[in-house]
Amino acid sequence: MIGLNQKPLLHLSLLLLVLFSSSTESLRFELQSGHTKCISEDIKSNSMTVGKYSIINPNEGYPIPDSHRVTVRVTSSYGNNYHYGDRVQSGQFAFVAAEAGDYMTCFWAVDHNPQLTLTIDFEWKTGVAAKDWSNVAKKGQVDVMEIELRKLQDTVASIHDEMFFLREREEEMQELNRTTNSRMFWLSLLSLVVCLSVAGLQLWHLKSFFEKKKLI
Repeated sequence: MIGLNQKPLLHLSLLLLVLFSSSTESLRFELQSGHTKCISEDIKSNSMTVGKYSIINPNEGYPIPDSHRVTVRVTSSYGNNYHYGDRVQSGQFAFVAAEAGDYMTCFWAVDHNPQLTLTIDFEWKTGVAAKDWSNVAKKGQVDVMEIELRKLQDTVASIHDEMFFLREREEEMQELNRTTNSRMFWLSLLSLVVCLSVAGLQLWHLKSFFEKKKLI
């Protein structure tokens, strides 16, 4: 019998893990004082999401100037507040999304004269990427391979849930299309009846007019 080499399978599993678990949104952007910048993320219900932000110190080796502060607010598409930081230089948030939709993180730089330009680091993780795997490893005292397998298992479960979520959205869109088509059919039928009625009234009016004039 020919023995199977397990290393290619292991490498393939790790490659799939890297491809499917890269759901972290990390960015650095500039924000002028007195201005607002919002970043949105589409999150499904019951998904874990974690974010952290900080203002980059323009003068390394010195404390961040007190003028470098932002107000941060995280809201759902329904207007519910999940995080609020008032005039802070750094912060973080973590919550489980109670409703599906676009979640918005807005940064507002405090007014300053003369105008300043702040550089902000922002990292936003959702789903599998939001889980603290290092903490899991410490608590469970498991080896690296088991951690990787758990990551892969959670990634597959997340993809499975995402497929069901997309299927539900597709069914909702199909139902909306059917409802719209039905309404358009009845509206077209009503328009046709109205047009025929108007045409009939015009013919009756013309006939009555010609009979009065004794033209027919």
